[in-house]
Amino acid sequence: MRIAMVTDSYHPTKDGVVTSVDITKKALEKKGHQVFVVAPDPGKEHRIDGVIYVKSVKFRSYEGYFVPIFPSTALRKLERLGVDVIHAHGIAVMALRGMLYGRQLRIPAVLTFHTMIGDVVEYYFPLKMDVKTAEKWIWKYVRAILKRMDAVIVPSPSIKEELLSLTSPKRVECIPTGTDVERFHPGIDGAAFRKRYGLEGKVVASVGRLSFEKNIDTVIRSMKDIDASLLIVGEGPAGPGLKELTSELGMEDKVVFTGYIDNSLVSEAYAASDMLVSASRFETQGLSVLEAMACGLPVACCDARAFHDIIQDGVNGFLFQGEEDCADAIRRCLDASEEVRRNSLETALENTESKAADRLLALYQDLMSEVGK
Repeated sequence: MRIAMVTDSYHPTKDGVVTSVDITKKALEKKGHQVFVVAPDPGKEHRIDGVIYVKSVKFRSYEGYFVPIFPSTALRKLERLGVDVIHAHGIAVMALRGMLYGRQLRIPAVLTFHTMIGDVVEYYFPLKMDVKTAEKWIWKYVRAILKRMDAVIVPSPSIKEELLSLTSPKRVECIPTGTDVERFHPGIDGAAFRKRYGLEGKVVASVGRLSFEKNIDTVIRSMKDIDASLLIVGEGPAGPGLKELTSELGMEDKVVFTGYIDNSLVSEAYAASDMLVSASRFETQGLSVLEAMACGLPVACCDARAFHDIIQDGVNGFLFQGEEDCADAIRRCLDASEEVRRNSLETALENTESKAADRLLALYQDLMSEVGK
């Protein structure tokens, strides 16, 4: 099968959508299928061989992102390649392109819904407008796109329920991205990573893009009186403010900011840690949490959305409601039993990239038979 992954963000951008595209592409290719990525052009210095690029301009409201512009030669390239399915990732301009590609090529078009609009519009909407008004207009556009897709994929049951309360696509399937368990597993040695960053004693990890909606400030405040170091892996627009907060709280000696690290080192970051924490209410899937669980780590997460679906409090991890009980959840997680750790690993093994790819392929085949009628 030949599949076109049409995405709003791709390398050098670093976010969950890019990770999801990479994982899905790799898993499908392992099963013998061809995957072509169609993405906004980030400029010559960042181009990757084999990617079909669409002319774009920088997105001023969010550094590191690019907005595609019309016209484009991508459609002709996809037609020549004989693509069987269009799989769009994201809800911005490339989602519209994905829908149009499917219609023009008369092949199925599906979309993975990665982001709930209300979580990010106040931070990144490019026009000066009341947040509620902006969200209303964006949802009009998104509803129009989703209703024209042959299927919409959501990564977790909570997001499916939330999405269906807001719109009514033709078909909605819950298929998580899946975790690369060959890359993330309990046998990794984290000693070199600990030495590189001067980590001693217990280590609590936070891994992912440093964006405002992830509430990493809550984690920093909660760690103040806990006898452990906080390892913050990643970079993003919230980074400067988080470093300033760390300084204000006098926590420079216990909070380590690594900045961006190469993907090959992320598994070592988990191995160097004793647990992972996330205070985000924004996650539609929580890829870093599943990666940490695949490495055998216990996790403490805000009881919201995908985390509510993945974690049973005290069974395979720990949940908290907000800043007031985040510290308690971290303490419980640091003292997690071997049973909790085993259950954490088993949860990750139930959500592998291979299993997710099989479900995607079944959906593609089903839609191809429908469109072919």
